[in-house]
Amino acid sequence: MKIRIDGINFDAPEDFTILDAARFLGLDIPTLCYHEGLSPGGNCRLCIVEIGNRERTKLVTSCTYPVEEGLVVRTSSERVVKTRKMILELLISQCPTSKVLQDLASTMGLNKVRFKGKWEYCINCGLCVRMCEEQMMAKAIGFVNRGNKLQISTPFDEKSDECRKCGACMYICPVVTLRCHGAHPESVLCNGCYNSLQPTCISNEDNYNCWMGLKYECGTCYSEESNT
Repeated sequence: MKIRIDGINFDAPEDFTILDAARFLGLDIPTLCYHEGLSPGGNCRLCIVEIGNRERTKLVTSCTYPVEEGLVVRTSSERVVKTRKMILELLISQCPTSKVLQDLASTMGLNKVRFKGKWEYCINCGLCVRMCEEQMMAKAIGFVNRGNKLQISTPFDEKSDECRKCGACMYICPVVTLRCHGAHPESVLCNGCYNSLQPTCISNEDNYNCWMGLKYECGTCYSEESNT
């Protein structure tokens, strides 16, 4: 499949997703509910990218979208970055104590959460459900209800005979594994590990990608238009 991703022409295998192609080329796309050992879910939406020509584009989850002939992808356009930050704001407001989420905020340059913290212990990413079913072969837990009542539980909220108490669901959970003790009700966002290095090219080029060292550090910003 001949695709173009961040200005790079690439012959991608037919079984690749956009995320596979991006990682093969060393392009950074943040993920949360994706795990190489599990089937893709696309629940968290953090891995969204922009596909299509500039006149007619749309956002899709890169972990679930298969490559196709002539596909044009932008992994870090201004629209993509703004949407990812909005999604991360919502996730952090739901579970401020997740160090995984707080670290993502620092990495992505998010310094403000505009939503009131709910201080829950689940973001419904589905990693534990897929881990239990696909790796542990148990299916002891699953999603119940819909909308704002969606939650993960055992069948009929009763103790499951299929559960072996292996702890795999806790091991893979991005909320339970590591806790951030810097978040507090007044601000929700910790920023204790905040990366103050901010992009300077995205506002001018509507896209960025740096090839040497940390993003924005090398100064050799790639421009899709000028191809330099």
